[in-house]
Amino acid sequence: MSQSRRDFLKHAGAMGAAAMVTRAATSEAAGMAQMTPQVRMVETPVLSIGYEEHGPAAGFPIVLLHGFPYDVRSFDGAVAPLVEAGHRVLVPYLRGYGPTRFRDADAPRMAEQAAIAQDVVDFADALGLGQMALAGFDWGNRGACITAIRHPERVRAQVACGGYSVQDTLTPGRPGPAVSEARLWYQWYFNTDRGRAGLEANRHDIIRYLWDTWSPGFQYTDAQYDRSAPSFDNPDFVDVVIHSYRHRHVNAPGEARFLDVERELAEQPPIPVPAIVLHGADSGLGSPSSDPTGDQRRFTRLVARRIVEGAGHDLPAHRPDAVAAALLELLA
Repeated sequence: MSQSRRDFLKHAGAMGAAAMVTRAATSEAAGMAQMTPQVRMVETPVLSIGYEEHGPAAGFPIVLLHGFPYDVRSFDGAVAPLVEAGHRVLVPYLRGYGPTRFRDADAPRMAEQAAIAQDVVDFADALGLGQMALAGFDWGNRGACITAIRHPERVRAQVACGGYSVQDTLTPGRPGPAVSEARLWYQWYFNTDRGRAGLEANRHDIIRYLWDTWSPGFQYTDAQYDRSAPSFDNPDFVDVVIHSYRHRHVNAPGEARFLDVERELAEQPPIPVPAIVLHGADSGLGSPSSDPTGDQRRFTRLVARRIVEGAGHDLPAHRPDAVAAALLELLA
């Protein structure tokens, strides 16, 4: 068979698989959104992690990681096509969200990037996952990126919604353009006493405002928000969020056990696992660059980089077909 013929068949097969994923996600997302999956719990050294599990126990595991201020419901539409393909799909609640709790009542409620990534590894260890695929956005993407950097032998593939998300938490950032600073108003707010009090008193108002402004082309319904809202009533939510945003701006100390890890991450090491990067075309946090060189430099085994139309910051909720198709492509 000629090379051109092989390329054509490969392209046709990929397009067909993507079409199947799109149909599956579209037809089943509505049904999934009405389900109340059983929440399971697993003990790790620091947390009791709540998670939802779908698909065959013997299937290759895929871990889907949500961000701030969202929860596991962001991935509802992506689950069905992954399960249909035979995968075991695990969707944990991050620290400070939903049923996840700190095991030590006296432990400080911290959430630096290294801790979130360690939670991913601890979760995998507790479930006996030798290898896994990861997909995440926002905080979840950061945890996935760091896991892939520090434990590449554990990560067979990664779908990075938003691209490279590792931070230098040792060096104070420099002021940016006014439009960029304005988009990060919530981070500056959370670095004040007023912001902490505001998140405690008005968390649902703040979160819903962020949902709407970060995805201006997507109309969230009250019912959609109400399904996630209980996750933000976690007793540790405010402490975890405040610490995360203060630590990244060098306004709060991190955990002593992660000092060396944060020094390593401050060097912005590349990600060495097979990866597909997805950017939401309609993110209220800023339009993605059309220049792929940044992602190509950060992901040394980049398979594809896609700007996903019809998606805002909460990309898995808006375009679950794109997330599922990317995972299936990497795991084919």
